[in-house]
Amino acid sequence: MAHPDLNLLLALDVLLAEGSVARAAKRLRLSPSAMSRTLARLRETTGDPLLVRAGRGLVASPRAVELRETVRQLVHDSEAVLRPAAALDLTTLRRTFTLRTSDGFAETFGPALMARLAKEAPGVRLHFMQKLDRESTQLREGLVDLETGVVGRAMGPEVRTQALFTDRFVGVVRRGHALTRTGKITPARFAQQRHVFVSRRGVDRGPIDETLTTLGLTRDIALITSGFAAALAIVRGTDLVASVPEYHTTKLRAGMATFPLPFKSTEFTVSLLWHPRMDGDPAHRWLRDCTRAVCQKVTKPAKTT
Repeated sequence: MAHPDLNLLLALDVLLAEGSVARAAKRLRLSPSAMSRTLARLRETTGDPLLVRAGRGLVASPRAVELRETVRQLVHDSEAVLRPAAALDLTTLRRTFTLRTSDGFAETFGPALMARLAKEAPGVRLHFMQKLDRESTQLREGLVDLETGVVGRAMGPEVRTQALFTDRFVGVVRRGHALTRTGKITPARFAQQRHVFVSRRGVDRGPIDETLTTLGLTRDIALITSGFAAALAIVRGTDLVASVPEYHTTKLRAGMATFPLPFKSTEFTVSLLWHPRMDGDPAHRWLRDCTRAVCQKVTKPAKTT
C-alpha cells in the first residue's frame, strides 16, 4: 500500500481556509495552475470534490467541512513537531528523572546532587532506583533515564557512557580493632583476619582473593552479604574486616577505621550510562552535566584515616 503524500495536508488546510485556488496559490507561493493540479490530486486521493464551484467562488463540500478541523489540527501538530525545541528554562521545568544506581552512590552523591537541583531547577524530582544487576535492559526500554556503574560485557553496545570518577577498594574495621592498633598492616596480617565478602551473585571469591593467591595467602571469609551497607553495619559491631569501594561508602564508614589495602589493588572507573535516544534532550543533558560536576567535586582527593 502506497504511503499518502503528507504535503497534501498543508495544501488542503490552506485551500479550506481560503476557499479559493488563487488565494491558496498566493499563500503557498505557487502558480494557480500548480495549485489546481494539487487540488486535483487531493480530489483523487480523498475521493471527494472538496471544493465545489458556486457562482464565481468555491464552497466546501460536506466532506471538506467535516475534515476542516481535523486537517487544521494535524498541520498544527506537525509544525510543532518540526519546530526547533524551545530553550530549556530550568526554573519552570517539571520532570521526574529515574537514576538506577547503588545505595552507596545515592548516599555519597545524592545530597550534593539534590542541593544543586534545588537551586537550579526546583521543579525537578529524582527517583533513585536500586541497581541489582548490570543489565542495560531498562535503559533501552526507557524505564530509566540514567545509570551509574562499571562498564562491562553485560551492557548493550548502543549505550552511551561517560566516566565520572575512579574508585578503589579500601579496608575497614571498627575503631579500636587490633589490626590498626599494633604494627604495620601487611598482606599476611590482613589475610589472617576474618572477613565480610560482598557479592550480589553469591560467589565467595573476587579480585582481592586472586591477588592474595599470587602472594601465597588465603583469607578467611566468615560472612557473605549482598551489599556494602550491610557489610559495614556488621563490621561496625564485630572484629570482622570489610573491603569496600572508597567513594561509594564515604558516609557509611563514618566513625570507623579505614586503611589502604596492603597490596596493589586495581582501581576501577565508575561511569554514567544512558541510551542514545536521550542525546538531544536538553533537560537530560543538563542532568548529566550536573551529575558529572557533583561527582568531580565530591571525589577530590581525600585523606584516609
